[in-house]
Amino acid sequence: MPSSPVDLVLPAHNEGPGIARTIQELHDVVAVQHGIPLHFIVCEDGSTDDTVAIVEDLAKTLPILLISSQERKGYSRAVLDGLRAATNPVVGFVDSDGQCDPADFPTLYKELERCDVVVGYRNPRRDALYRKAMSGGFKLAYERLFPVRLRDPSCPFVLLHREDLDRILRGHPGLLTQGFWWEFNARVQNAGLSVHEVPVHHRVRAAGETKVYNPRRIPGIAVRHLRAMFELRRELRALPR
Repeated sequence: MPSSPVDLVLPAHNEGPGIARTIQELHDVVAVQHGIPLHFIVCEDGSTDDTVAIVEDLAKTLPILLISSQERKGYSRAVLDGLRAATNPVVGFVDSDGQCDPADFPTLYKELERCDVVVGYRNPRRDALYRKAMSGGFKLAYERLFPVRLRDPSCPFVLLHREDLDRILRGHPGLLTQGFWWEFNARVQNAGLSVHEVPVHHRVRAAGETKVYNPRRIPGIAVRHLRAMFELRRELRALPR
């Protein structure tokens, strides 16, 4: 039986040094080796390097839709633009920094046959200690506000059925401007969808370094996200079942 095609969303901000390698590896492993048709949706978010030019060049030989913006929208808005542009029966997501291993993709794809949403959990997580400490502390607060019991609710490796996306994105998604997957999983739970977690390999970035979670910015991010979580809880409680 032919595999259902997948719209694979990748946000990108100044990922010029590594994005070509990331997309090419995904294509070679997932589409060529495993026969799962991939259509890439790259949500470029106000890059100031050569990210756009690199993706445009790749689009000459690979199935890529580039959604480009001269302004910086932020991670969550970029992801939402990509998800809303998806039309294929299956929608996937990975970050464009090469930390998600394409070899895990077929396992997530197979698991989608028996649930609504498949999410990865990084095992082990290869981030800096301060990043892991931040996530651990945030998770304690998160679990007090939402009935989400996932090992790794911020993991950016996700597959779902396109038909469920509208139910997940009801209301005003994007409240957690840099913590989209925390919010996404709370919305999945609120929509009553079934979720299965799969262990995935987590790799060091293909190139460069994250600019979002600079240690100096973490206190401000934490305060904004805590406020947004309370706003998210109020919204989810008000949504019709």
